Amino acid sequence: MSLMSPMIQMFLLLALFATTLNPTSGEPVGVCYGMMGNNLPSKQDTIALFRQNNIRRIRLFDPNQDALNALRDTGIEVIVGVPNSDLRSIADPSSARSWLQNNVLNYYPAVNFKYIAVGNEVVPSNGGDQVLPAMRNVYDALRGANLHDRIKVSTAIDMTLIGNSFPPSSGEFRGDVRWYIDPIIGFLTSTNSALLANIYTYFSYIGNPRDISLSYALLTSPSVVVWDGSRGYQNLFDAILDVVYSAVERSGGGSLPVVVSESGWPSNGGTAATFENARTYNTNLAARVRENRGTPKRPGRGVETYLFAMYDENQKNPEYEKNFGLFFPNKQPKYSINFAGVQDGIEVE
Repeated sequence: MSLMSPMIQMFLLLALFATTLNPTSGEPVGVCYGMMGNNLPSKQDTIALFRQNNIRRIRLFDPNQDALNALRDTGIEVIVGVPNSDLRSIADPSSARSWLQNNVLNYYPAVNFKYIAVGNEVVPSNGGDQVLPAMRNVYDALRGANLHDRIKVSTAIDMTLIGNSFPPSSGEFRGDVRWYIDPIIGFLTSTNSALLANIYTYFSYIGNPRDISLSYALLTSPSVVVWDGSRGYQNLFDAILDVVYSAVERSGGGSLPVVVSESGWPSNGGTAATFENARTYNTNLAARVRENRGTPKRPGRGVETYLFAMYDENQKNPEYEKNFGLFFPNKQPKYSINFAGVQDGIEVE
């Protein structure tokens, strides 16, 4: 082995020094791209905005063709949704194969698909029996294309399925929805997928402001607020996520990963919906995701998370639903967020 020249030694030393000063973290922050507005930028301009701001993960609620074309060759990881309105047809195997061909295979591998979300917040009593058959059919179609190990099939749930939620270690799905959720969790476990969960501390707070402090919901509490045995919870996000972990375990899912497929805070239009609260929550959550520290129940495990949403959407109701955007429709950021986790404190341009 030859000795390194002084110049090479100096280069390696400087590279190591730069790495020490600019640590990278494990989990980039994703963003949900909702399109329910009549004043929003084009799909091409929006994906360009994702790239300009180092947003490397996106959730699409439906397979919008213009958005998918704009995502070609960007490397951005994609969750693409099967809308609830399509579940009945996708429950037919041939329709599932056609859906996959038209909305995934026609774009792959130029588009970096990560998950197919079959349904979003489906109410078990209203179409719940269609979700698992549709998931299985999409999975079988992926397997036929030999992509079942590359692209995972899941569904997105909300917290109305949770029955017991306190303390977090007692988290459990409601008894009347176990017929729905338990087989889904079994399917996700058997296919090495993950459960998608929409988690909003905002709704928990406005639903119970007497018992939940604003600082706990905004991730700003200076000390532990809730003790669950030896586990201390300093913020509500961790507590809710651990409730989901516990519920998944009780439904036979073991250590099944959970992806936070939506989370955010409105900047106007409702109780505690202010610009400052939205900025505080979203920047704190993004920092927490980048730190990759996990939760009290699952410490040290990164939490893949998608902030809701890219833009304010003026065609949604009620009023606060119009104001979850991280960007204004003119493409200007409401506030600075480090999405990529490249260097703490980086400004969003």
